[in-house]
Amino acid sequence: MTQFLMHKTITCKELCATLIYAPKLKHSYIRVHHDSSIVIKTPCKQERYAVDFFHEKESWIRKQLHKNSLHKTLHVNLEDEVLLFGEIYSIDSDEAQYLRKKLQRLQTSNKTKVLSAYDNFYKYMAQEYLPQRVRYFADIMHLEYKTLKFRKMKSRWGSCSSAKIITLNTQLIKVHKELIDYVIVHELAHLVHMNHSKDFHDLVENYLPDAKNLRTKLKNIHLSS
Repeated sequence: MTQFLMHKTITCKELCATLIYAPKLKHSYIRVHHDSSIVIKTPCKQERYAVDFFHEKESWIRKQLHKNSLHKTLHVNLEDEVLLFGEIYSIDSDEAQYLRKKLQRLQTSNKTKVLSAYDNFYKYMAQEYLPQRVRYFADIMHLEYKTLKFRKMKSRWGSCSSAKIITLNTQLIKVHKELIDYVIVHELAHLVHMNHSKDFHDLVENYLPDAKNLRTKLKNIHLSS
């Protein structure tokens, strides 16, 4: 027996949701995805229950949809464009030379392999650009970190461990340089305050007076794959 036995669409006013019957679940829940699709999963076999649950959560769903409308999704046409420092460049541009050569060597339209080439490009650019910015701010903040690492992350722009290891998301290369600087200063500040206290934010704002605005801009960006 498979876990998902029912997969259908239900409505609440003009809203539509995909209903999935999942008998192994203990509770029902609703998820609003970044593309604004709505999914309801429930262990209850009665469709009437799911419809009532949908109506009950309508207000919350609309709030999530509104948040999605405020978010800017960064994406490009694969093999035609590349997103770099908040700007979209043609794949034929000088900025995309490294990526263009990798795609030419691949000679394939396989999406998984093409996405892998893009990821490799962003990692290469991250290793080229980010260390100098981290060093710059570490010097003026009079702070020392142990190691700087790079990896693609789905939900975090960066992290700083108690062992003074800073990890930056390679997808940072897609956003404007002022936002990159904010993430760097944010993670360096964690070398002093391993929390998000007032002292922490004061330290960040001491070096980036516009930190609150930059933080808001960053929160409103959703990175596509």
